[in-house]
This record gives sequence, C-alpha cells and structure tokens, in this order.
Amino acid sequence: MAALETPLIAPSVLSADFSRMAEEVAAVEHAGADWLHLDVMDGHFVPNLSMGPQLIKALRPKSKLPFDVHLMIAPVDPYIEAFAKAGADHIHLHVEAGPHTHRSLQHVRDHGVKPGIAICPATPPEAVGEVLDLVDMILVMTVNPGFGGQKFLTSQLRKIETLRRMADATGRDIRIGVDGGITPQTAPLAVAAGADMLVAGTAVYGQDDYAAAIKNLRTGTHNPA
Repeated sequence: MAALETPLIAPSVLSADFSRMAEEVAAVEHAGADWLHLDVMDGHFVPNLSMGPQLIKALRPKSKLPFDVHLMIAPVDPYIEAFAKAGADHIHLHVEAGPHTHRSLQHVRDHGVKPGIAICPATPPEAVGEVLDLVDMILVMTVNPGFGGQKFLTSQLRKIETLRRMADATGRDIRIGVDGGITPQTAPLAVAAGADMLVAGTAVYGQDDYAAAIKNLRTGTHNPA
C-alpha cells in the first residue's frame, strides 16, 4: 500500500510538562494531533527512564486519541500484557530488544493491540524483513533512542526509502513512522522518503502554539540552507 499523502502527527509526551500531563494530552488532541506517542524507557535498553503502564492507564480516560506506545525496554515480553491492558492501541517493540521478535509481535496482536517494529539507526532495514507479515507499523529511529531534542540523522533517509519499498511489496497496509529530530524542516525529507507517520516531541510540546506546530509539520517547510 502506498504511503498516506498527508502524514499522521503523533506528539510525544516525553517532551510535555509532566506536572500537567492530562492537560498536555488534551491540548494536543484539541490542536489536531492524530495519535499520542508514549515513550517507555527502562534505563537498560536505552540510557533513560520515563514512564510505566500506570501513567498510560491514568491518561487513557483523558483522551480519545490512539495511544502509540513505544517500548524501549529489554526484555520486552514480560511487559506487553501490562501495556495492552493499560490502554495501548499500538505497541512498537524493538527488533534489537531480544532474540524472539516474531513471538513478541504475536504476543502483542494476541492482546488485541496493533503491533509495530522499531529499528535503531545502526540496524539495517533487512533486520525486519522476516516479520513484515506481522506488523502494522515500522518505526524508524532517526536519532539514537533515549533522549528527546536530538538532531535528525539524515543517514536514515535511505533506510526509510528501503523500508517503504519492502512494506509496499507485501501488499499490506503498513505505516512507516519516523521518530527523532522531526521539525518542519526535516519532516518533508522523511515524508519524501516514504514516511507517513511523524513522531514529534519538542517540535510540538516545545512550541507556544500546538495547533500551528502540528500544521507546520503536516505541510513542511524544507529549507536546504
């Protein structure tokens, strides 16, 4: 299936004001966000700690947006059920997080949640080739995962292009998401390469006007300079 003409925008609450989280979630929903991205970090797979299923469960009644949960944790299998029950609509797990990715993705779908596969910058696109029949989404990391506010790695554009071709060749409706360093300048690059879902942290939550920020990401303002 071809990429969407207009990318979905998923603000990452990792960049939100944690002391006002429910209000911050409501604010981006009102501003026109398509999904809400929730980054879960364990201090082991990535060098940071963020949130657990309890926060996601608490936020679930506060928003009608699909909850796009990104598990940057290893091992991942013991926690899939908890995040599914907390209210995740999508769960991305990393191909690098364990040896049994196929089984882990089956586990996600068995809980009624859409499975996604995430891939780090140093991992070749072919690493996800054997699980494309199981996923609804591929999340390409365009920064090294663990912290917000990093610079977009243009080296990953070729990977996005490759994964778009791989996804389209399946004949299945697979979204290609991009996470890391997304701004109004880098968003058009990712979309041109084949992305149709953009995760944005500081590009939304770091701005004064969330609605304008989301609109700017959808339309893009690529400036080669």
